[in-house]
Amino acid sequence: MSFLPNNIYHVYNRSINQEILFNDEKEYLRFLEMVRKHLSPHCEILGWCLMPNHFHLLIYTNEQSVEMKKVGGLQLQLIQNGIRILLSSYSKSYNFHHQRKGNLFQQKTKYKEVLTDGLQVLHYIHQNPWKAGIVTKMEDWVFSSFNDFAGFRKGTLCNLQLAIQLLGIQQQSFIKKVMLLYRKM
Repeated sequence: MSFLPNNIYHVYNRSINQEILFNDEKEYLRFLEMVRKHLSPHCEILGWCLMPNHFHLLIYTNEQSVEMKKVGGLQLQLIQNGIRILLSSYSKSYNFHHQRKGNLFQQKTKYKEVLTDGLQVLHYIHQNPWKAGIVTKMEDWVFSSFNDFAGFRKGTLCNLQLAIQLLGIQQQSFIKKVMLLYRKM
């Protein structure tokens, strides 16, 4: 499947064998730095969450995202190549620091076009640490864009203005809606 321009996608992958991808804050930050370096030039990041053994990204593609690039014998879209380089770069760094060899991520990164309620997908992404029992409040998990949307942090990885526009977020009611989610669970 190829990415299409001017669409929202939920991109995610996990480690092989449920291995831990991020053992400490430095590894989470290293991955985010690589997202900024390898993905941000090719798309807009609308939301994200890093979990100990997987990650979620909500992205918006543009015309440049889908431009083709020859990589060895393959023709890849710039966004596909960015994802490939992100995972490869992080794996090499991780393997070096942990004196290990081999694949770190599952072979195929999954991406699904968000056809209907993008805000619901963003909430799903942000709820991961809470539903996994890692935190009791979503704002306690610093490795997601939740605190940026809630106004608790001024992160720069997400294009918040574009996310607000595309996802129909009412910033004043964002926290109220999240609190309703807590009560329903």
